[in-house]
Amino acid sequence: KINRKIKIFLQVNFDNESQKSGIDKDFVNDLLDVCLKFKLEVVGLMCLPPIDKPAAPFFSTLKDINDELKLTSLSMGMSNDYLEAVKFRSDFLRIGSKIFGPRLIKY
Repeated sequence: KINRKIKIFLQVNFDNESQKSGIDKDFVNDLLDVCLKFKLEVVGLMCLPPIDKPAAPFFSTLKDINDELKLTSLSMGMSNDYLEAVKFRSDFLRIGSKIFGPRLIKY
């Protein structure tokens, strides 16, 4: 109604982790095409790397895919790996527990 476009990220699930959402990296281009047909404003990709593996290879791969698609932003990096994410040009970081402290509720 107000003719507002919401900027969105497409989440990539690198290791097909069942507890995480996101698309396999091999289908990102297909999903982007569908989003563009619906006139969605995709600004970049996002990922949450597996907690038990080094984040850098996942951040590097996501940056490469993002660059190939000519998207402008990256959302990767949380309180435990945000410094690594910045090395790979992440400009949207999720650093809540560094600011607010650890979660009180465990999921």
